[in-house]
Amino acid sequence: MTSQKLSIDTPEQINLEYELAGIGSRFMALFVDLLIQAIAGIVILIVMWFTGFAFHPFRSGKTWMLAVTALLIFGVQWGYFALFEILWKGQTPGKRQAGIRVINESGRQASVYEAVARNLLRVIDALPGPYAVGAVVMFLSPQSKRIGDYVAGTVVVHDRKIEDEAIFFNTPSDGAADINCAELSTDDLRILETFLQRRLDLPPEVRQKTAERLASHFREKCSIPEGTHTDHENLLETLVRGFRRSGRLR
Repeated sequence: MTSQKLSIDTPEQINLEYELAGIGSRFMALFVDLLIQAIAGIVILIVMWFTGFAFHPFRSGKTWMLAVTALLIFGVQWGYFALFEILWKGQTPGKRQAGIRVINESGRQASVYEAVARNLLRVIDALPGPYAVGAVVMFLSPQSKRIGDYVAGTVVVHDRKIEDEAIFFNTPSDGAADINCAELSTDDLRILETFLQRRLDLPPEVRQKTAERLASHFREKCSIPEGTHTDHENLLETLVRGFRRSGRLR
Protein backbone atom coordinates (compact mmCIF):
# COMPACT_ATOMS: atom_id res chain seq x y z
CA MET A 1 0.00 0.00 0.00
CA THR A 2 1.33 3.43 -0.96
CA SER A 3 1.94 5.73 1.99
CA GLN A 4 -0.25 8.81 2.20
CA LYS A 5 1.64 12.07 2.27
CA LEU A 6 0.78 15.47 3.74
CA SER A 7 2.47 18.34 1.92
CA ILE A 8 2.67 21.77 3.59
CA ASP A 9 4.15 25.01 2.26
CA THR A 10 5.65 27.12 5.06
CA PRO A 11 5.82 30.95 5.12
CA GLU A 12 9.56 30.54 4.41
CA GLN A 13 8.56 28.88 1.08
CA ILE A 14 9.89 25.49 2.16
CA ASN A 15 7.75 22.47 1.32
CA LEU A 16 7.40 20.09 4.27
CA GLU A 17 6.27 16.56 3.54
CA TYR A 18 4.94 14.19 6.22
CA GLU A 19 3.95 10.55 5.99
CA LEU A 20 0.47 10.19 7.45
CA ALA A 21 -0.07 7.47 10.06
CA GLY A 22 -2.64 4.89 9.02
CA ILE A 23 -5.13 2.87 11.03
CA GLY A 24 -2.65 0.06 11.69
CA SER A 25 0.05 2.14 13.38
CA ARG A 26 -2.52 4.22 15.28
CA PHE A 27 -4.26 1.15 16.70
CA MET A 28 -0.88 -0.32 17.61
CA ALA A 29 -0.20 2.85 19.61
CA LEU A 30 -3.69 2.75 21.12
CA PHE A 31 -3.19 -0.84 22.29
CA VAL A 32 -0.02 0.12 24.18
CA ASP A 33 -1.70 3.17 25.72
CA LEU A 34 -4.79 1.22 26.81
CA LEU A 35 -2.54 -1.40 28.38
CA ILE A 36 -0.72 1.29 30.35
CA GLN A 37 -4.04 2.79 31.41
CA ALA A 38 -5.29 -0.61 32.60
CA ILE A 39 -2.13 -1.18 34.63
CA ALA A 40 -2.39 2.30 36.16
CA GLY A 41 -6.04 1.68 37.08
CA ILE A 42 -5.19 -1.64 38.74
CA VAL A 43 -2.37 -0.01 40.70
CA ILE A 44 -4.74 2.72 41.95
CA LEU A 45 -7.30 0.15 43.10
CA ILE A 46 -4.64 -1.95 44.85
CA VAL A 47 -3.24 1.08 46.64
CA MET A 48 -6.70 2.18 47.76
CA TRP A 49 -7.53 -1.36 48.86
CA PHE A 50 -4.51 -1.64 51.10
CA THR A 51 -5.11 1.79 52.59
CA GLY A 52 -8.58 0.57 53.54
CA PHE A 53 -10.51 3.29 51.70
CA ALA A 54 -11.86 2.25 48.33
CA PHE A 55 -13.81 -0.79 49.48
CA HIS A 56 -15.03 0.59 52.84
CA PRO A 57 -16.98 3.59 51.58
CA PHE A 58 -19.38 3.77 54.49
CA ARG A 59 -16.94 3.58 57.38
CA SER A 60 -16.90 6.67 59.61
CA GLY A 61 -16.84 9.54 57.20
CA LYS A 62 -14.49 8.05 54.64
CA THR A 63 -16.99 7.86 51.81
CA TRP A 64 -15.21 10.76 50.14
CA MET A 65 -12.27 8.43 49.45
CA LEU A 66 -14.46 6.44 47.09
CA ALA A 67 -14.97 9.64 45.15
CA VAL A 68 -11.19 10.21 45.15
CA THR A 69 -10.67 6.74 43.72
CA ALA A 70 -13.26 7.34 41.02
CA LEU A 71 -11.66 10.70 40.21
CA LEU A 72 -8.22 9.12 39.87
CA ILE A 73 -9.56 6.43 37.55
CA PHE A 74 -11.36 9.08 35.51
CA GLY A 75 -8.16 11.11 35.29
CA VAL A 76 -6.22 8.12 34.02
CA GLN A 77 -8.89 7.34 31.43
CA TRP A 78 -9.47 10.84 30.05
CA GLY A 79 -6.44 12.89 31.04
CA TYR A 80 -3.79 10.39 30.00
CA PHE A 81 -3.79 11.12 26.27
CA ALA A 82 -4.09 14.90 26.49
CA LEU A 83 -1.43 15.24 29.20
CA PHE A 84 1.15 13.14 27.38
CA GLU A 85 0.46 14.83 24.04
CA ILE A 86 1.00 18.22 25.69
CA LEU A 87 4.17 17.24 27.58
CA TRP A 88 5.67 14.96 24.92
CA LYS A 89 4.99 17.22 21.92
CA GLY A 90 2.19 15.21 20.35
CA GLN A 91 3.18 11.78 21.60
CA THR A 92 1.96 9.29 24.17
CA PRO A 93 3.99 6.22 25.22
CA GLY A 94 2.07 4.21 22.62
CA LYS A 95 2.62 6.77 19.87
CA ARG A 96 6.31 6.97 20.70
CA GLN A 97 6.55 3.19 20.53
CA ALA A 98 4.80 3.21 17.13
CA GLY A 99 6.90 6.12 15.86
CA ILE A 100 4.01 8.53 15.28
CA ARG A 101 2.94 11.90 16.69
CA VAL A 102 0.12 14.46 16.54
CA ILE A 103 0.74 17.76 14.76
CA ASN A 104 -1.39 20.66 13.57
CA GLU A 105 -2.58 20.62 9.95
CA SER A 106 -0.17 23.50 9.26
CA GLY A 107 2.80 21.34 10.29
CA ARG A 108 3.46 23.04 13.61
CA GLN A 109 3.38 21.38 17.01
CA ALA A 110 -0.13 20.73 18.34
CA SER A 111 -1.17 23.29 20.96
CA VAL A 112 -2.58 22.60 24.41
CA TYR A 113 -6.08 23.44 23.18
CA GLU A 114 -5.75 21.06 20.22
CA ALA A 115 -4.43 18.22 22.39
CA VAL A 116 -7.32 18.62 24.84
CA ALA A 117 -9.98 19.08 22.14
CA ARG A 118 -9.03 16.02 20.11
CA ASN A 119 -9.02 13.80 23.18
CA LEU A 120 -12.34 15.02 24.58
CA LEU A 121 -13.89 13.58 21.43
CA ARG A 122 -12.55 10.10 22.16
CA VAL A 123 -15.84 9.31 23.89
CA ILE A 124 -17.54 9.60 20.47
CA ASP A 125 -14.77 7.92 18.47
CA ALA A 126 -14.90 4.95 20.87
CA LEU A 127 -18.60 4.26 20.17
CA PRO A 128 -20.29 1.81 19.95
CA GLY A 129 -17.48 -0.64 20.67
CA PRO A 130 -13.67 -0.53 20.58
CA TYR A 131 -13.25 2.70 18.58
CA ALA A 132 -15.65 1.56 15.87
CA VAL A 133 -16.76 5.10 14.92
CA GLY A 134 -13.17 6.34 14.94
CA ALA A 135 -12.02 3.46 12.72
CA VAL A 136 -14.79 4.09 10.16
CA VAL A 137 -14.10 7.84 10.06
CA MET A 138 -10.34 7.24 9.66
CA PHE A 139 -10.99 4.76 6.86
CA LEU A 140 -13.11 7.30 4.98
CA SER A 141 -10.79 10.25 5.66
CA PRO A 142 -8.14 11.11 3.03
CA GLN A 143 -5.79 12.01 5.91
CA SER A 144 -6.79 9.16 8.25
CA LYS A 145 -8.45 11.57 10.68
CA ARG A 146 -10.86 10.58 13.41
CA ILE A 147 -13.59 12.93 14.67
CA GLY A 148 -11.30 14.44 17.32
CA ASP A 149 -8.75 15.34 14.63
CA TYR A 150 -11.39 17.09 12.54
CA VAL A 151 -12.53 19.17 15.51
CA ALA A 152 -9.01 20.07 16.68
CA GLY A 153 -7.49 20.54 13.22
CA THR A 154 -4.80 17.92 13.78
CA VAL A 155 -3.28 14.99 11.91
CA VAL A 156 -1.16 12.04 13.04
CA VAL A 157 2.10 11.53 11.16
CA HIS A 158 5.09 9.22 11.27
CA ASP A 159 8.25 10.52 12.88
CA ARG A 160 11.15 10.65 10.51
CA LYS A 161 13.43 7.63 10.67
CA ILE A 162 16.99 8.19 11.78
CA GLU A 163 18.34 7.25 8.36
CA ASP A 164 15.99 9.79 6.74
CA GLU A 165 17.39 12.58 8.92
CA ALA A 166 20.99 12.13 7.82
CA ILE A 167 22.21 15.45 6.45
CA PHE A 168 25.50 16.22 4.75
CA PHE A 169 27.23 18.88 6.84
CA ASN A 170 30.06 21.15 5.79
CA THR A 171 30.43 22.83 9.17
CA PRO A 172 32.50 21.56 12.12
CA SER A 173 30.56 19.89 14.94
CA ASP A 174 31.51 22.59 17.47
CA GLY A 175 30.38 25.53 15.35
CA ALA A 176 27.26 26.33 17.41
CA ALA A 177 29.09 27.19 20.62
CA ASP A 178 28.46 30.93 20.28
CA ILE A 179 24.84 30.70 19.08
CA ASN A 180 21.77 30.72 21.32
CA CYS A 181 19.56 27.96 19.89
CA ALA A 182 17.02 28.21 22.73
CA GLU A 183 14.71 30.31 20.54
CA LEU A 184 14.35 27.53 17.98
CA SER A 185 11.39 25.14 17.99
CA THR A 186 10.88 21.68 16.57
CA ASP A 187 8.97 23.32 13.71
CA ASP A 188 12.04 25.44 12.95
CA LEU A 189 14.16 22.29 12.95
CA ARG A 190 11.89 20.61 10.40
CA ILE A 191 12.12 23.64 8.11
CA LEU A 192 15.91 23.80 8.38
CA GLU A 193 16.40 20.08 7.84
CA THR A 194 14.00 19.97 4.90
CA PHE A 195 16.02 22.64 3.10
CA LEU A 196 19.37 21.04 3.94
CA GLN A 197 18.18 17.63 2.75
CA ARG A 198 16.85 18.95 -0.55
CA ARG A 199 19.30 21.73 -1.36
CA LEU A 200 21.32 19.65 -3.82
CA ASP A 201 18.18 19.14 -5.90
CA LEU A 202 17.41 22.87 -6.14
CA PRO A 203 18.55 25.09 -9.00
CA PRO A 204 21.59 27.15 -7.84
CA GLU A 205 19.74 30.47 -7.84
CA VAL A 206 16.75 29.09 -5.92
CA ARG A 207 19.06 27.36 -3.46
CA GLN A 208 21.03 30.57 -2.84
CA LYS A 209 17.98 32.77 -2.37
CA THR A 210 16.24 30.27 -0.10
CA ALA A 211 19.34 29.87 2.06
CA GLU A 212 19.71 33.64 2.30
CA ARG A 213 16.05 34.11 3.27
CA LEU A 214 16.20 31.39 5.92
CA ALA A 215 19.53 32.62 7.30
CA SER A 216 18.18 36.16 7.60
CA HIS A 217 15.07 34.94 9.44
CA PHE A 218 16.93 32.75 11.91
CA ARG A 219 19.78 35.23 12.37
CA GLU A 220 17.21 37.70 13.69
CA LYS A 221 15.34 35.07 15.72
CA CYS A 222 18.50 33.83 17.45
CA SER A 223 20.05 37.33 17.79
CA ILE A 224 23.19 36.37 15.84
CA PRO A 225 25.48 39.42 15.46
CA GLU A 226 26.04 40.79 11.98
CA GLY A 227 29.39 39.89 10.53
CA THR A 228 29.47 36.43 12.09
CA HIS A 229 28.53 33.15 10.40
CA THR A 230 28.35 34.87 7.05
CA ASP A 231 27.96 31.68 5.00
CA HIS A 232 24.19 31.19 4.88
CA GLU A 233 24.09 27.39 4.49
CA ASN A 234 26.80 26.87 7.09
CA LEU A 235 24.77 28.96 9.51
CA LEU A 236 21.71 26.78 8.90
CA GLU A 237 23.77 23.64 9.47
CA THR A 238 25.14 25.13 12.68
CA LEU A 239 21.65 25.88 13.95
CA VAL A 240 20.55 22.29 13.33
CA ARG A 241 23.61 20.93 15.14
CA GLY A 242 23.04 23.28 18.09
CA PHE A 243 19.36 22.42 18.44
CA ARG A 244 19.94 18.67 18.22
CA ARG A 245 22.74 18.86 20.76
CA SER A 246 20.40 20.69 23.18
CA GLY A 247 18.31 17.49 23.48
CA ARG A 248 14.94 19.31 23.13
CA LEU A 249 13.49 17.07 20.41
CA ARG A 250 11.27 15.20 22.87
